[in-house]
Amino acid sequence: MLLNSNKSCKWFAKESKTINKRLIFSALLSIVLTGAQVNAMSYEANSLYQQACSAEYKEDYKTAVDKLLQALAISDNDVMIYTKLAGVYSEMGEYDNALATYAKVAELKPSDGYIYLSVGGIYEDQGKYLEALKAYNKVAEMCPEYLYNYLNIANVQYQLRDYKSAIENYNKFLSTYSQHVDARENLAASYMNSGDYTNAVNEYESLYRRNPVAFKNFANYGLALFQVKNYQKASEFLEKAVDANPENTSAHVSLALSYQELGKNDLALAQYDVVFRQQPALNSIRLDYANLLADMGQDEAAVENYKIFIANYPKDARAYQNIGVVYKRLNKLDETIVNYEKALALQADKKDIDLVEDLAQCYHLKKDYPNALKYYDEVLAVKKGDYDTLYNKALVLHAMNNYNDAIAIYTELLKQKQEPEVKHNLTSALIAQADDYLKDMNYSLATETYERAIQEGAKDASVYFGLAQSYRACKLNDKALEFYEKAISLAPENTAYSKEYTEFIASINKAPAIQTDAVSEGGIKEISLSMDSAKETEVSQAEQNKKFISAGDESFEKGSFDEAVKNYQEALKLNPSDEVTLLKIGNIYYNDKKDNKNAINFYKKSIVVNPNYADGWFNLGLVYANENNNGKAKECFHRVITLNPNYSYAYYALGIAYEQDGNEKEALNNYKIFLTQNKDAAVAKTVQEKIKNLEK
Repeated sequence: MLLNSNKSCKWFAKESKTINKRLIFSALLSIVLTGAQVNAMSYEANSLYQQACSAEYKEDYKTAVDKLLQALAISDNDVMIYTKLAGVYSEMGEYDNALATYAKVAELKPSDGYIYLSVGGIYEDQGKYLEALKAYNKVAEMCPEYLYNYLNIANVQYQLRDYKSAIENYNKFLSTYSQHVDARENLAASYMNSGDYTNAVNEYESLYRRNPVAFKNFANYGLALFQVKNYQKASEFLEKAVDANPENTSAHVSLALSYQELGKNDLALAQYDVVFRQQPALNSIRLDYANLLADMGQDEAAVENYKIFIANYPKDARAYQNIGVVYKRLNKLDETIVNYEKALALQADKKDIDLVEDLAQCYHLKKDYPNALKYYDEVLAVKKGDYDTLYNKALVLHAMNNYNDAIAIYTELLKQKQEPEVKHNLTSALIAQADDYLKDMNYSLATETYERAIQEGAKDASVYFGLAQSYRACKLNDKALEFYEKAISLAPENTAYSKEYTEFIASINKAPAIQTDAVSEGGIKEISLSMDSAKETEVSQAEQNKKFISAGDESFEKGSFDEAVKNYQEALKLNPSDEVTLLKIGNIYYNDKKDNKNAINFYKKSIVVNPNYADGWFNLGLVYANENNNGKAKECFHRVITLNPNYSYAYYALGIAYEQDGNEKEALNNYKIFLTQNKDAAVAKTVQEKIKNLEK
């Protein structure tokens, strides 16, 4: 399966809004100080002070400074004049002079904590957030009743990326000023940056409900919804975000990812096209884009995008694993293996055991049995006793001619469940092992093993022929004659059996010494004949397989469904990987016997032996739909379309499933696609009626 990216990139770039209430309060403070100290200031100094205020109002800051300095020459310790001068310096951007003047104010009036509000503002404007925080904390210490200061503190903590503390102080502020929109927006942004997407969603939802017309944070709200996996709602708000600002690349990215999660692949693809037009070098999303292309069956394009992502992020194991999946689908096993092994190397601390198993299967398909065995053993070290892995291991051992170990596993598996394929492979391994014993002249073990093969259900003539040879070598002539005759009766066309039988009859009538030599010489011939027989058996089995299938088809046409199933199953004993025959049995159970359970079983087997068998996936989806399991049904139909985008009835079936789920938009989409590909006029008419009803 394709691994998605963690989708954890912070696509929002919202900064907290700095609320300059501190400056407003500073101005109010000057008025209060003016009222408090106007009588203490000389007439001449006060006149200069008023002239400075007038100049400041006109933004003639140089004159304001000159007048205030003249006033200080008359009243050199006047707090109010120094406070006003510091404020003017601040407005001029002469922050060093402003800070030095505020320091003088603090010296003259050390009990005045509100001075630090303005000091904090200057530092904040300079981007000196640590110094600003220190000043605001001084305000909190000296003037705890000034609750607006929580907002100032929270804002600088946000800039310092101390989101936990910022959240705490925004909430303190909002406990008093609950309707403060900017603070709530900043709180939501803090939740986003801290990864608390649930609370971010709650804040944005509250803001949206309060005033949907004024709400502008569609992109952030959409991303927060995406992060909590509410993809449908996320897509709705992200659509608003890109409508409001088509150049918002991050919103297009988030919308593409949302559509992708919803399975709306065409819409997702369109968004990725926009993103790459706007930012062609945005390679951080290439993994998700490649996954989408792979899901849509565009394997070559997917590979190219995986490669781009890997070039930029060479240590991301997921990319190697996913490109390996696509290469496997393209039957490029060498490339699959290279990428799977790279992924596992990057997962050294915690290997994906399913990936290890997939790698083992790739080596198995390449017939690199030692490596396949190595990785199957790694899987079994974690998934102890796993049936499928044990079976695959047995197949590898069998292929490596390690018959004893293969037989032991087959036997153990059959104790768990009697599977025809396992039974067939057990008898095959027993026969091969017996043939080796016969070749090595270990006749007692050969006899014992042939007999076990027959006991397990082997009916091939070669088994009886080998058993006859073993008994002949042991001079048990009556037994040898019995099994020669059995072999000939099962394969009368095999002239080698008849010839050796004739020679054996002649040999038992010769003198003892000659008879012994004949048996000894015959042993070599017998082994050779046995090997030839094995080749002939393969041809014979293929012919028998065709006969059973033909007989099954005839029975099916006559309505003899039990007889048809019986013949198909006999054919499967000879070729267990025949997906078409498995499908035929599934169809009988589904259409004629109304047995969904067995139908599902055989449809699943058809796609296990051939994962790219579109008919198997489609029919499996039909059974699930019949059982009202629309979720699994849709998965199957989507798989069909991935394998064959022109499989028209899969779109029809998807339309029905989505309509039953109440998803009219997707139902319409699939019905319309069906009409572009369908050639059945009667069905087309039905679908057109459905579309007409849905569009009312």
